[in-house]
Order: sequence, then structure tokens, then C-alpha cells
Amino acid sequence: MEGLGTHIIAELFNCNEFHINNLKKVEEVLTAAAELSKATIIQPFFHKFSPYGISGVIVIAESHITIHTWPEYGYAAVDVFTCGDHNYKVAIDYITEQLEAERCVLYEMRRGVLSDSKVKNVPVIREVENVNYID
Repeated sequence: MEGLGTHIIAELFNCNEFHINNLKKVEEVLTAAAELSKATIIQPFFHKFSPYGISGVIVIAESHITIHTWPEYGYAAVDVFTCGDHNYKVAIDYITEQLEAERCVLYEMRRGVLSDSKVKNVPVIREVENVNYID
């Protein structure tokens, strides 16, 4: 892999609204996905909002796996960022299947593409250099 990491952004649509509002289910699914991808789990943290919605992160040695759910829309936003060689595609496929998403849109981006790399990244929307911060 060229660059320092791969960042996958997954948009999951028409998920099972009960699954994506069930804290235990979401935590189990993301943990199993991390294990299936051969990532090294460091620390999970999940939070359920009232009246609904869950946010969670699994910090992995290779970076992180996150989820944010909107059960009222049947939508889940999932990110997998890895600087290792674990199989993130297996993780995304498992999460999509277990949350019963009808549609999954993936965006893949190489992170930390150094200036001498030949890898072309996604278009830059805005790049700022030499920012002067005012105290």
C-alpha cells in the first residue's frame, strides 16, 4: 500500500432500525468485524443517545473503526481507517450484512500520501498552507 493508511467511508442505507438502535447489537457487530478483519482491538467505546441513535468507536492498533447511527432514517455512517494490512473489506461486508443494510456506498481514500508517492488521491476540496493562528 502506498501512503500511510487507507480510510474507508461506508454509507449504509435502509438498515434494520432495531439493530442500529440496539447498543449491544452494534457493539457486538463492530467487535466481530474488527476480529474478522484481523485487527488488533485496543479499546471499544459505545454510547446510546436518547431517544435514539448510537455512536461508537473501536480503537485498533492499526487505527480505528467507528459508527454513528440514525435509526429514524435507517442510516448508519461507518468509517474504517487502517494503517495495517488487515482486511477492512471483510469488516465492511460483515457490518453491512449484520445491520441488514439494503444499500452500501463506499468511498476509499489513501491517507498520508507523501509527496514522492505515485498514488493519486481523491480530489482536494480545500487545502490550506501556512495558517497563522491568532491567540
